[in-house]
Amino acid sequence: MNTPQLQELARLVRTWIVESTTAAGSGHPSSSLSATDLMVGLLFSGLFRYDLDDPENPNNDRLIFSKGHASPLYYALWVAAGAVSPEQLLTLRQFDSVLEGHPTMRFDYTEAATGSLGQGLSIGVGMAINAKYLDKLPYTTYVLLGDSELAEGSVWEALDSAREYDLDNLVAIVDVNRLGQRGETMVGHDLAHYRAKFEAFGWSVVEIDGHDWEEIQSMLSQLQSRTQPTVVLAKTLKGKGISFVENKDGWHGKALSEEDATKAYAEIGEVDRSLRGQFATPEEGQLPAPDLTGNADLYPRYERGQLLATRKAYGQALKVLSSGYANLVALDAEVSNSTYSAEIKEVDPGRFFEMYIAEQNMVGVATGLARRGKKPFVSTFAAFFSRAYDQIRMGQYSEANIAFVGSHAGVSIGEDGSSQMGLEDISMFRSLLDSVVVYPSDAVSTLKLADKMYQHTGISYMRTTRMDTPVLYEESEEFVIGGSKVLRRSERDLVTIIGAGVTLHQAIEAYEMLQEQGIHVRVIDLYSIKPIDLATLTEAARETSTLITVEDHGEAGGIGEAIRSALEGERIPIY
Repeated sequence: MNTPQLQELARLVRTWIVESTTAAGSGHPSSSLSATDLMVGLLFSGLFRYDLDDPENPNNDRLIFSKGHASPLYYALWVAAGAVSPEQLLTLRQFDSVLEGHPTMRFDYTEAATGSLGQGLSIGVGMAINAKYLDKLPYTTYVLLGDSELAEGSVWEALDSAREYDLDNLVAIVDVNRLGQRGETMVGHDLAHYRAKFEAFGWSVVEIDGHDWEEIQSMLSQLQSRTQPTVVLAKTLKGKGISFVENKDGWHGKALSEEDATKAYAEIGEVDRSLRGQFATPEEGQLPAPDLTGNADLYPRYERGQLLATRKAYGQALKVLSSGYANLVALDAEVSNSTYSAEIKEVDPGRFFEMYIAEQNMVGVATGLARRGKKPFVSTFAAFFSRAYDQIRMGQYSEANIAFVGSHAGVSIGEDGSSQMGLEDISMFRSLLDSVVVYPSDAVSTLKLADKMYQHTGISYMRTTRMDTPVLYEESEEFVIGGSKVLRRSERDLVTIIGAGVTLHQAIEAYEMLQEQGIHVRVIDLYSIKPIDLATLTEAARETSTLITVEDHGEAGGIGEAIRSALEGERIPIY
């Protein structure tokens, strides 16, 4: 489209933004109006490449609205492309509508769920890494950010990561509209301040007036010759196009009344409601054909009684799995020599990505990789995942298929002290929707459960430990998500002791001591904490007088609480 057509389309998009938010009685029209010219220019000038009939086309450019509250603009752009009807747009924010207040995967064209600010650029880094280093495809990833979210540290983690991986296929567009939710942002319209920071992080900067169409066209031309990660700093006005809203405080997250909307339509002017834009055709690119059949020589041989920490067994599991699963990638936060995730580099160094000590960005990158069909195994010390909990939480709404592995869990790490002890991780991951939480006690169960995590779709978490533990199981032993193992039992068991990970070995030791005294107890390896093996626990509750849980975790949200919740209908003491 030429510039006059783009201007006309932008006026139509502004009309749709007002109509949809006024009909909803809520939403963020002012934050959407400020970025309208920018995004109409980007999508319909011939730069953005997308097959509208095939949203899953691997060669499509990717578009992420990190400022997810600008969803009225996001949805209106898809109306302008002909993918959504104007009538459907009027269902914005209704309970049964796929057009939620912030984009989610219910809407077919959403790349990732956004709305918790500061996360979109990390997701974009993941998608750009996928294009450049894994799938080797020609698509570009575009991320729209608001200036308020530049206060989030995760944004700057992502900038550093993009520079480290030389992502010339990543473009950030910052809508610098000056006003946040409650007033002016930290630096307002001072684009020179932003430019200095972005350039210090190794990014190329294009600075424009986001409402000047000549400058927008110049920006689009510059984006076609990128040689490094590029950011567009666009000075805009919140509420642009409506005089009584434009650059005015107090309009954030506030829909116009019917009366004010009528005034707004008059200012926007008559629009051609039949006008539509078109995307450019994606470049041709071919996904690499996987050629992995598994390498039996990599499979470790374990003997019962052999001492090996489960964190080391996890590294060995990565080697085995990566030889058979082409989509497996590993990310680590600069502790790969302790988590042993670096072991994957012995098979394929191109599938290991160092994320440095930037856990929030690491999880966001993993979400981006997962959204492009990869299965990331993400590792750090269990305690440090708490720093990235918001990114993990948002991952569930992006339907991200990610395996998390937290090492050095619990007080069993010893002398490093309390700051290093993951004592909340089970609780944290149990709280996620449809998550899986496993806690292997030996090398065999670690390897088998890592395989199950790869096959599982969704978020899963494995807890590994620093200390060496003896191998308990034969290599032929099978493990399933939702299962457990009864390791010691008799018809005369008085009590059931339930452990997992390091405490299982202590439970077995207690069993041996009690046996010498003629006291019979049952011992259960509760390696799957979520979902939990209700059948085995119920049987133990009905056949023994008491359950004792032994865990290396805080009381709240741990194994004991999981068992009490599962057995709420059983009348048995649980300690």
